[in-house]
Amino acid sequence: MIQVACAVIFKDGKILVTQRGPAMKQPLLWEFPGGKIEPGETAENCIARELLEELNIEVTLNGRLPDCAYTYPDIAINLVPFIAEFKSGIITLHEHMKYMWLSPTELKSLDWAPADIKVVNHILNIPPK
Repeated sequence: MIQVACAVIFKDGKILVTQRGPAMKQPLLWEFPGGKIEPGETAENCIARELLEELNIEVTLNGRLPDCAYTYPDIAINLVPFIAEFKSGIITLHEHMKYMWLSPTELKSLDWAPADIKVVNHILNIPPK
């Protein structure tokens, strides 16, 4: 099982979501940004590294949601989701096709990567900030 960290990033009451590129696995589906946790790396360090590499941003971690395990036809992952606040940076897409800032109620309107659907459901149970 591959360990993957992701971040639910809040800014002004909105949440950052990213659309996977056409060459990525699960092409064009929406997800919370993040990536694979490298051997010897903490989930927290992974999120900081991945957000800087993929989006050119920094966040402050404010908590963690329950892990979400999901088995795709070719791979099993354990998604480790964090709640974060946007800190700094100008979003620059290096792997993703698109990004949006959405209110929590708008999240259900997207075509999500299957592993991220559980995270969406957890978010919708979080009281608004």
